[in-house]
Amino acid sequence: MSAPPRTPPQGADRTRAREPTPEQEDRGERPGFFATVGALLRKELRVELRTLESVPGMSLFAVTTFVVFHFALNRASVEGDLAAGILWVTLLFAAMLAVNRLFVADQEQGGFDAFLLAPVDRSALLVAKAIALALYLVVLELVAVPAFALLLLGGPLGPALPGLIAVLALADVGIAVVGTLVAAMAVRTRARDLIGPLLALPLLVPLIIAAARATSPLLAAAGHGTPAARWMGTLGLYDLLFGLVAYAVFDFLLED
Repeated sequence: MSAPPRTPPQGADRTRAREPTPEQEDRGERPGFFATVGALLRKELRVELRTLESVPGMSLFAVTTFVVFHFALNRASVEGDLAAGILWVTLLFAAMLAVNRLFVADQEQGGFDAFLLAPVDRSALLVAKAIALALYLVVLELVAVPAFALLLLGGPLGPALPGLIAVLALADVGIAVVGTLVAAMAVRTRARDLIGPLLALPLLVPLIIAAARATSPLLAAAGHGTPAARWMGTLGLYDLLFGLVAYAVFDFLLED
């Protein structure tokens, strides 16, 4: 009398059902790139909303730095090159707090391994992390820029605000792309909190110089200047160059 056929456990059936077969992948049934980016981005934002690890610390650091400058300089207001330098150096160091934490949860909780096993485009992780970091920077600037205007400029930005928003947008893209790339390299090292800034700061120096030069006319005494076209072009070229470099090497970083 032959033994009855063995039935696989119910959990194994469910696991096998979720794994796409090669035929399904050939028919294009694997998750799309934008769907993957959306899922990863929602996960990033939910984690930040639950833990509040990055944005509150960045905002507190920026406001505290402006308070220190306000009393250390002992001046009623700053303008021009000095104001632009203070603003961008503060935003840069505040951004480093988020860069250092960007991949920590993935590394500690096995997120990297799970993502590598998923049948999705790995560049989606780069895009989702960069968008999340850019959103963190936007929230930071919503807090930091008014505090900067109040503590160091002595009044509202007024006519300079539209030009400053344009400079901030271009700079945020560059910081987000470079920060994501550096965070992916540094997170697997033991001294990631040190390696991250050491790698990111030299790469971001050209961006900060261009952003400060573009912002300086906006923060002049008259307050009616416009960003220099060449510095805006430099920011755009920087974003394009490092965006292409990050897209080209990100897959290899995940493998290593």
